[in-house]
Amino acid sequence: MAYRSEADALDAEILDCIERRRVPDFDDLALRIFAHQLRYNQQYSAYCAALGVTLDQMPANWEAIPAVPAAAFKEAALCTFDPSRAELAFETSGSTTGLSGKHYMENSALYDAALLAGFRDAMLSDAPMRLRYLLLVPNPVERPQSSLGYMMRRVSDACGDGNDGWYLQAETLDVDRFVRDVQAASLDGAPVCIAGTAFAFVQLLDALGDRAIGSLPLPQFSRIMETGGFKGRTRIVKRDDLYDELAKTFALPQERIIAEYGMTELTSQYYDDELRVKRPPAWLRPRVVGPDGKTLPLGVVGALVHVDLGNRSSCIAVQTEDLAVATGDGGIILIGRERGTELRGCSLDAEQLCTLERI
Repeated sequence: MAYRSEADALDAEILDCIERRRVPDFDDLALRIFAHQLRYNQQYSAYCAALGVTLDQMPANWEAIPAVPAAAFKEAALCTFDPSRAELAFETSGSTTGLSGKHYMENSALYDAALLAGFRDAMLSDAPMRLRYLLLVPNPVERPQSSLGYMMRRVSDACGDGNDGWYLQAETLDVDRFVRDVQAASLDGAPVCIAGTAFAFVQLLDALGDRAIGSLPLPQFSRIMETGGFKGRTRIVKRDDLYDELAKTFALPQERIIAEYGMTELTSQYYDDELRVKRPPAWLRPRVVGPDGKTLPLGVVGALVHVDLGNRSSCIAVQTEDLAVATGDGGIILIGRERGTELRGCSLDAEQLCTLERI
């Protein structure tokens, strides 16, 4: 089968799984995607061959698929196609070395379908109407390489009331405009979704305190999406403390504050459940591994590997520097990062904005 027809057939199958929220045989589809990548992703294929994995020596199941380190995206264009034809190309951020990685995606269909399905299921299952999106993330007009900005643009276009607001410009949060827009939403009775990184919320709370604004109640059915970044250059922000202050400031039940976890190197995202366990969608599976790359027993801390069927045109398996434990029912609990690893992730845009002295 030629590349184009093979790629299109796989994409159609993955899109069907996303739409149905189920993967009938994860092993089978994951291994077929992996074989496709061995045929067409030269860098990933060479990496796997060095580990003794080839089309003639295929892994037995999805857990045995070799995971490429996330840092490898800084070294090579890891894709099955000519990267000049990529519909989407997102850059990693937060590198202390000045090097950024790039995730090339052949088309936007898989990324859009995965992000919208995951967001709707986790964030909007009880939303009776379209929300108004107030966004403390990079504006894709200004930073088109930001996967988080792209994600929230697609969400606000598909699920919003048409009155979204973007408040992070360059390295500054427009706090006064944010306050006016929250007050306007309250007058309209329009529920909002505020999305931002942990440190963007820190800066926002600091700025509200400086303005003696102790309370900014949100309309009924509003919610907050927090996208990570609790460990900064100068100190650690405790999630419980941050959530307590957000709930108090916005008069919001804590169960309406939901954490999202994603990576530039992935197509899909995790969301926290009510117990603060991160849950993947059906087409994404995590592994917690030891130094030998083998899956660890439940409750044992190890490095986190993601196997994302949405990564059809790049690398299906990605190993991160995040530490986690598996819960045994498909979820994970993040522990932190391996010592000596670089700061990374979309929170660093906001880290540069504030001294982080408050929470």
